[in-house]
Amino acid sequence: MIRFNAVIILPRTVIPRADHPISRRNLSDNAVRALYRLRDNGYQAFVVGGCLRDLLLGREPKDFDLATNATPLQIKKLFRNCRLVGRRFRLAHLHFRDEIIEVATFRSAAVLEEQSEDRTRRGDRISHVVKNDDGMLLRDNLFGTPEEDARRRDFTVNALCYNIVDFSLIDYVGGLDDLNRGVIRTIGDPAVSFIEDPVRMLRAIRFAALLGFKIEPNTWQMLVELSRHSANASPPRLYEEILKLFLSGEGERCYQLLRQSGIFAVLFSDVNSWLETETDVFPHVRFGRALEVIDACVLAGEAPSPPLVLALLFREYLEEQATAFRKGGTSPHEALDTAVARFVEKLAPTVRIPHKVAMRIQGILAAQRRFAVTPGRRPLSFISRPGFEDALRCLDLTAETQEEKNLHAWWLRYLAVNPPTPALPHEERSATGSPESDSPRRKRRNRRRRAPSTNGPQP
Repeated sequence: MIRFNAVIILPRTVIPRADHPISRRNLSDNAVRALYRLRDNGYQAFVVGGCLRDLLLGREPKDFDLATNATPLQIKKLFRNCRLVGRRFRLAHLHFRDEIIEVATFRSAAVLEEQSEDRTRRGDRISHVVKNDDGMLLRDNLFGTPEEDARRRDFTVNALCYNIVDFSLIDYVGGLDDLNRGVIRTIGDPAVSFIEDPVRMLRAIRFAALLGFKIEPNTWQMLVELSRHSANASPPRLYEEILKLFLSGEGERCYQLLRQSGIFAVLFSDVNSWLETETDVFPHVRFGRALEVIDACVLAGEAPSPPLVLALLFREYLEEQATAFRKGGTSPHEALDTAVARFVEKLAPTVRIPHKVAMRIQGILAAQRRFAVTPGRRPLSFISRPGFEDALRCLDLTAETQEEKNLHAWWLRYLAVNPPTPALPHEERSATGSPESDSPRRKRRNRRRRAPSTNGPQP
């Protein structure tokens, strides 16, 4: 092994086709065609990323990513179905009928100077790297070599390359060894890696839970020590990563690792305090039970929608908050509205829940009270509301007593006899009335006002 700047640099390992199980038949046809087009036009092109990890573990990859020495603009010239995306680093998305293939240009793994903005020139390559005061990468547009690109990735098990020229696997960072031992390890110093991109801490937890791996001790130690930096990532990106954790099929395990590492307390401080507060029903077990329910749905191929996931997870917390607001004389509906609004507002600096999702969460939770009244007023209008299916599924997934199960069965029978009609746009509702009206309301005719006569009495 070669040591450079206190970082262990492993020699490149090439595994010939006869010594590994990955075949072109295991790859996406669209990915293979893209690889050959890049190769035939004189560019290097590899399959990279988690798809190789999954194939070696006998898992089915969700997508296939490519890396090449072609620049984004050169890729766009080669593929008519190419769309360039990304701000920190430009990526090319190749849009096919049934999938999107992501193609990235090889990035450099050069050690950056301790400056907020560093511009360097390497031959004909110009870097433009921007870090904030904490060391987090804001922009990183330095193209590099395949080896530099592999060393620039997050974890060793995600840094393997498949060469379409001779069908070999290339390992620059010891990823195969960690894959065989079931270890999640950062490439290089974990402190630098986590500060540059705090989302890597959440990804380490997700991969460990999803693959059944252990996080390497030094990597885990730095993850715990730097957990407060997890809030430095952008709130919309953290929202997406949290959904990936809870919809991974191992959400309960991810939750335990989030609590143990301290990240959950950083991102969900109020909920974490509530979970640790002793009450009549302490400990709060419904959060963990909700994750077990979500995991079962994902493994059964029936993943809940994001609003339903969040409603299931935070239902008990929001209901307790709403109960507190009701002590001031607020109606149950207004109290729930206030509880959801304040929850989303306080969470926005760390995990930003989109407004539409927040509205669906409120609708799902409000519907649980409405289900208890059968059929109640205007049942056809109720079952035609957007999000009703999620609300009914929430009732089904959270039913614990026989009464709640009977209630769910009653609404299923009602839906079988009275299928819901799509909700009408606001303009049509104002003209036709409610969806339960037997006949459309007659429009009020606007009388045309006559212009004043100009033929007055003659003098």
